[in-house]
Amino acid sequence: MSARTDSDPQGDIEDPMEYGYEDARRARWTATVTGALLTLAGLAASLMRLTGSAPALVPAAYALGAAVCALAAFLGSRGRTRRALWLLVVGVMVMAFGDQLD
Repeated sequence: MSARTDSDPQGDIEDPMEYGYEDARRARWTATVTGALLTLAGLAASLMRLTGSAPALVPAAYALGAAVCALAAFLGSRGRTRRALWLLVVGVMVMAFGDQLD
C-alpha cells in the first residue's frame, strides 16, 4: 500500500500571523463603536433612574458602568482590543448589577 505524504501535517491549525491589517482595523472599530453605544445607553439609563424613585446606588451603578465602557471605547480606539473587550464585559456587568438593585 502506498500512502500520499504530500499533505500538510498542520493544515488544521491557523497561523496567528494570518490576520492582517483589515482584521485589526475592524476589531478596533468594533470595540470603539460598541463602547460608545454602551456608554450612551448607560448614561441614558442613569439619567432615567436619577429622575425616578430608585435608590441612589442604581444611577451610580449605571454611570460607573458607562464610565468603564467609555474607557473600553478609548482603549479600543488605541488598538487594545482584548482589554477593551474585557472592560466592556465588566461595564455591562456593573450596569446589570445596578438593574438588579432596582
